Amino acid sequence: MLLAIDAGNTNVVFALLQGTEIVGRWRIATDPRRTADEYAVWLHQLFALQGFRREDVTGVIVATVVPRALHNLQVLSAKYFNTEALIAGQPPVEWGITIDVEEPSSLGADRAVNTVAAHALHPGDLIVVDFGTATTFDVSDFSGTYKGGIIAPGINLSLDALVTAAAKLPRIAIEAPPRDGTVIGRNTVTQMNIGIYWGYVAMIEGLVARLKAEIGRPAKVIATGGLATLFEPNTAVFDAIEPDLTIKGLAMLWHRAHIRH
Repeated sequence: MLLAIDAGNTNVVFALLQGTEIVGRWRIATDPRRTADEYAVWLHQLFALQGFRREDVTGVIVATVVPRALHNLQVLSAKYFNTEALIAGQPPVEWGITIDVEEPSSLGADRAVNTVAAHALHPGDLIVVDFGTATTFDVSDFSGTYKGGIIAPGINLSLDALVTAAAKLPRIAIEAPPRDGTVIGRNTVTQMNIGIYWGYVAMIEGLVARLKAEIGRPAKVIATGGLATLFEPNTAVFDAIEPDLTIKGLAMLWHRAHIRH
């Protein structure tokens, strides 16, 4: 089985795949100080709860946007899974697509992996919207070439900034407002909920509309990330929801690397 690891700014996601099927998925808060031994103890317990053993893992691939976390994940792979982790974007794991931007090396690994997976799953021009610590919009053309995109504050970051800067505003849960059609809040919490939720929907719709106008051809919009399903019921901007896009992309890259070598 393949262990795919997506180390983001907020969480590290571990996914166990049997072929192309995700059979286990776990996440832990990102902490670059976390050692390989700590990861191993945590994973061993979670593996056991679902009937897996560490000996079941025959390959490991990692994508990370947190460079300081990489070493301990590599040690985890070597020490506890007896295999050298492949690193997305480093030989032999090449992207297999053209990165057509001013600074290709600055593109986050997760965004490149998402582009690879989205192009494999959906033909044509694409806009991938990833709801993570930041909300990113990534544009690729019909050939799979990555053309650029947008980085916006994630919705949780926006809420944290609002609550931190305004002493009297409470911390609220992010949720869809009631379906009563009103955007005139009658109390502080409701007003905050409307502002955060519908303000974010407006941003997504507005930026996607501008991207489509600039692309000049029909483009499919793919949403991924943990909060994608929160917005899906209240906007028609998404053509598809792919919650496991990054993990699927990592699996594709791992299999391509092994076919070539």
